[in-house]
Amino acid sequence: MQQPSRRYQITNEVLNSVTHGIGLILSIVGFVFLMLKAYNDGQALEWTAFVIYGCSLVVLYTCSMLFHGLYFTRAREVFRILDHSGVYVLIAGTYTPFSLLAIKGWLGWTILLTIWALALAGITVNAVWPGRLHKVETVIYVLMGWMCLAGGRQLWLNLGLTGFWLLVAGGVAFTLGALLYSIPHIKYLHVIWHVAVMIGTALMYFSIYFYI
Repeated sequence: MQQPSRRYQITNEVLNSVTHGIGLILSIVGFVFLMLKAYNDGQALEWTAFVIYGCSLVVLYTCSMLFHGLYFTRAREVFRILDHSGVYVLIAGTYTPFSLLAIKGWLGWTILLTIWALALAGITVNAVWPGRLHKVETVIYVLMGWMCLAGGRQLWLNLGLTGFWLLVAGGVAFTLGALLYSIPHIKYLHVIWHVAVMIGTALMYFSIYFYI
């Protein structure tokens, strides 16, 4: 198979870095609004959940932006590990406010502890055997993604119709992006995936900000 040209590779990585650089800026702005919301509500649990969630957004977009920005340097492999680990952090971080503030109770805490345990397992696999255990990582991603079904009823009741469907739409955006990402020979495929991630995180952010 013909290798992509150097010009294409550079353009692709620039677009990858720029898209998630924009995502980073939006994440910081969103983080500030979450902190203002938590401050006005004055609840310690809400503050904690929003800090964890906001930090996970910033971590994901920072690591992704730097990985693609430094793709042609010796630091690439280090930031590749950080980039992939950031995905686990984002998933677990996004679960945190939904688990603590929408699902609540023993079920919410059980889901939260399980999801963070899976995230730590995924980060460990990614750091110790980078790029070697794709099937294991896929299983971890699937388990993390479907864990929300355990609290589906509570999410429906406590988020309301709009909040619930914003959450679902965010999951659909991630899923469609992942499906497209699995199709070979599409130009700027990773850029498309980045846009899908941004849409998915935005929809879930709105669900959290307006309906929790």
